[in-house]
Amino acid sequence: MRTKHEVGTRERIVRATSRLMQRQGYEGTGLKDISREAEATLGSVYHFFPGGKVELAVEAIGHGDREFADLLRAVLEREDDPADAMVACARELATGMRDSEWMDGCPVTTTALESARRLPQVRDAAERAFAHWHGIVRDKLTAAGFDDATASDLAHTVVSTFEGAEMTAQITHSTTPLDLAGTHLARLVRSYR
Repeated sequence: MRTKHEVGTRERIVRATSRLMQRQGYEGTGLKDISREAEATLGSVYHFFPGGKVELAVEAIGHGDREFADLLRAVLEREDDPADAMVACARELATGMRDSEWMDGCPVTTTALESARRLPQVRDAAERAFAHWHGIVRDKLTAAGFDDATASDLAHTVVSTFEGAEMTAQITHSTTPLDLAGTHLARLVRSYR
């Protein structure tokens, strides 16, 4: 992974926006905060993102989508059994949550929840992220022999369960919700075998 100064200004701005909006939400994150966090001038922020904060939020959600998709894909590829992959994914999420001192939950939810109703571009970006993650899980399940309909339904359940468990873990400062989610998702996946 490249350090903050090894990436271009635009990417630093996107990463900073993603991190700040993940922690503070859309409303709680100002352009000056983004500029300071990215170690970029405010002029650079406007240069790269003439659409302002909305454009930045959409880019930040896209960044969070890719970041979580990479993690999800890596965990699912490490485990042959999709049920075991559910437990491994929960552990990975719990470790990340604990390591961030309960600051870094889902890279999409915080931004999307508070702004999706009035900012359709943000809602659409979040919807694309969730569909992307659903597709990754669905593909793992179909590759393991599940029929398309079952794989799709289970993938929705997996993504939704991890989203809820991650939010609950963040609020309670406990990995228990994620641990239980992984255990019960594994049981659910096995029950369809």
